[in-house]
Amino acid sequence: MSITIIRGVTDEIIDQIIVSLRQYETQHPKAKIDLYRQNSVSVRIRIIDQDFAGKTKVERHNEVWQYLNDLEEDTQADISSLILLTPDETKISFANFEFEVPVH
Repeated sequence: MSITIIRGVTDEIIDQIIVSLRQYETQHPKAKIDLYRQNSVSVRIRIIDQDFAGKTKVERHNEVWQYLNDLEEDTQADISSLILLTPDETKISFANFEFEVPVH
């Protein structure tokens, strides 16, 4: 699958995040990765991946942060939400709702 900016435009920070997430995408080709800039200091990321099944939230975050840890500190600081779901969890996740039906 691909990495999609679901609203707004890209910028330098988003481009850096995408480079890191491409490594995750290579290891998890069926994952769906979406991101967008919420505001000037906030980037939200959602990864939907069946490979998360059976893993705790901590295990999921540890796995994904392996790819994001090489980002500069200022870039990491802009990541305000990292939502990691299986496809089935998207139907019941409140955090996913903002990606599907934005409030603003």
